[in-house]
Amino acid sequence: MQFKQGIKLYSYEVQREGGEDVLYINYLGAPYVPNLADSSEVMGRTVDALVENPNVARIIFVQQKNYNYDFKETALLLEIAQLYVYFLKQEEILSQSKLITNCEQFFTQRYNDIFSFLFLLKQDPIAAYSELKKLIIEAKIFLEKIGIDFKTDQESYIYFLERLLKVVEETKLIQRARLYLENYRRGSREIYTKLFKPDVIPNFTFTRLVSDLPENVEIIDQYEISSGKCDTSFITILKRKDESKLVYHLNPPENSLEEEQAILLNLARGVLIEHQPKAEEFTDTERTRQVFFNISKDLLQDLAQTKGIKLSYLDLNKLATILVRHTIGFGIIEILLQDKKLQDIVLNAPIPLITIFVRHQDYDECSTNILPSQEDVDSWAAKFRMISGRPLDEANPILDTQLEIKNIRARIAIIQRPLSPDGLAYAIRRHREEPWTLPLFMQNKMINSFTAGLLSFLIDGARTLLIAGTRSSGKTSLLGSLLLEISPKSRIIVIEDSLELPVESLRKLEYDILRMKVRSALLKTTTEVSADDGIRTSLRLGDSCLILGEVRSVEAKALYEAMRIGALANVVAGTIHGASPYAVFDRVVNDLGVPTTSFKATDIVAVCNPIKSPDGLHSWRRLVQLTEVRKHWQKDPMEEKGFVDLLKYNIDKDELEPSDDLINGDSEVIKSVAANVRGWAGNWDAVYDNILLRAKIKKELVETAEKTKDYNILEAKFNTLSNHTFHEVSKNVIEEIGLPLSERVFPEWQTWLNGEIKKKRI
Repeated sequence: MQFKQGIKLYSYEVQREGGEDVLYINYLGAPYVPNLADSSEVMGRTVDALVENPNVARIIFVQQKNYNYDFKETALLLEIAQLYVYFLKQEEILSQSKLITNCEQFFTQRYNDIFSFLFLLKQDPIAAYSELKKLIIEAKIFLEKIGIDFKTDQESYIYFLERLLKVVEETKLIQRARLYLENYRRGSREIYTKLFKPDVIPNFTFTRLVSDLPENVEIIDQYEISSGKCDTSFITILKRKDESKLVYHLNPPENSLEEEQAILLNLARGVLIEHQPKAEEFTDTERTRQVFFNISKDLLQDLAQTKGIKLSYLDLNKLATILVRHTIGFGIIEILLQDKKLQDIVLNAPIPLITIFVRHQDYDECSTNILPSQEDVDSWAAKFRMISGRPLDEANPILDTQLEIKNIRARIAIIQRPLSPDGLAYAIRRHREEPWTLPLFMQNKMINSFTAGLLSFLIDGARTLLIAGTRSSGKTSLLGSLLLEISPKSRIIVIEDSLELPVESLRKLEYDILRMKVRSALLKTTTEVSADDGIRTSLRLGDSCLILGEVRSVEAKALYEAMRIGALANVVAGTIHGASPYAVFDRVVNDLGVPTTSFKATDIVAVCNPIKSPDGLHSWRRLVQLTEVRKHWQKDPMEEKGFVDLLKYNIDKDELEPSDDLINGDSEVIKSVAANVRGWAGNWDAVYDNILLRAKIKKELVETAEKTKDYNILEAKFNTLSNHTFHEVSKNVIEEIGLPLSERVFPEWQTWLNGEIKKKRI
């Protein structure tokens, strides 16, 4: 929130945000930085506001930076405010009947003492508590000195004071303060620094970050993330005692700005907020951001000159980057997406009351120090609606879309009321900036070299594959890596409702690839074409490999139609939810309505699943099964032995192993591939040699990358170059001896690899 010009200093407003009442107190123009711990005046003013607003859950002091006190801290003062009201109104502790019984001469002094205590209670509860104890001691001393006629009155007064003391002692603030009272000196506010630590929020953003590290924590890791020289954030991974979930503590550049820079950003934001881009401009996000970045630099420079503030070139770029992020961008979400180690970002409803959760590649699920505001949450939802062109309202409470910022790609899933009764909620899946490759999966142990070789062989053999698995099992990433095993000379058509596959990266590598965006199965109405119509249309667009992002709904019938009547000359592949080959069959046939025998058009089902550690605290993504679907069965492939494993996961060795059927050459799918290749038909040894050759090449890439520490060897560009060289060498060897035997192909390919490594070193 920002107070309008002319709003009186120290005035306050209460606003309803994200299911809680927030008290904003205006300190713009105050000659000091407002702080509950440092100032009795600030604390007293805050308690006065809480007396009038007993339902407040959070306090924010508004200045060039906003100072936020969370519910736990606010609750301490709310109790004091309620106690003040209770003493004054219900107990009427200033009344004559409470202070004296029959000795009117004591009333004035006692009234003044209790009045001072009440006044002090609002400004300095600890001092008020100390003063009350002092009054009791003095009253007891006085009791020993006075005559017998006054003793009953004095004893009643002492009892009254002790009752007040007991009530004050039971407040949470005093209970927490008692740990530090041993060396307390009257008037000192040092104890309050232990109890009140505001989150500092720049006035140009609304999202809260808990800046201070929690107490009793162990630092597990620290590293930096950056989108450039002037935009570096610091990440600290913390472990709290008695908690298994780690804390992902973010400190972005927004939180370390100088006061003058914060003033500039606040002023600039006020100008830019009036010139938000139109919906059509969001269709070209990168261009719009560049235009706003240039405008921001000019605006900040002009404002700095007007205010007499000096900005270096790097400072100007940093401030412009932050300004774009918090006006037309996605604020703190963008910073999190800069972290290549993050896989998922989750914002649960009600978002302002719950910290963001992230899934980290090294530390699994972590809580964070980030609490977005309702303003940011609503703003992001509006921008995602514009980017996607899809509705998000009560009639359409689900939105699937994607976010692309430079090299960053992410899938965005949003739900709102009535599906989410507590309001907006987000699930964000961060995609790798460069596509996954089979060698990268080998390095991460999701697959081994033999599996990579077999998958490469099956893609070259134009088979139909379904990659199955649970949520977050790596299905889409594995499918993306298989696209790189398709020859760049082959045409590829990709059909997706949410753009997750690395199509742009393949275009840069000069693949002949066309993407079709279809309607989400979750949407009731939209102008987008349905997935089943998209699949049928793809059959009219020329001879192509067909890649379906995910088989979700009625498009399954069209997919199997494509497999059976036209696309079988090329690879057909997609992902589907299912934890086993039979689960895939059950989903396709019983849930999605594909005829039973049509399922035979599937050649291979690959199953990805997370593998848990014995302690339950860690998990790793693994390909755990590669199964061929045979064609002899009629009703149930499980009962009629229509599923034959080619690879099975050995949990002790943590890798896939070839089954006896594969080793012995009893694979109908591989025989079918071999039947169309001269020299391979009926020659299992030559076929198996080719699978091993591909595996050996993939393994050599990983080992060379480890040896040279040049991990670019594992990335998409070099992987594509390696595959091209493999096919060229194989073609030359076939022309010479008739078969691409490993003993001839591998040495020539290895010579090429060594030459490429030497070039890199020069």
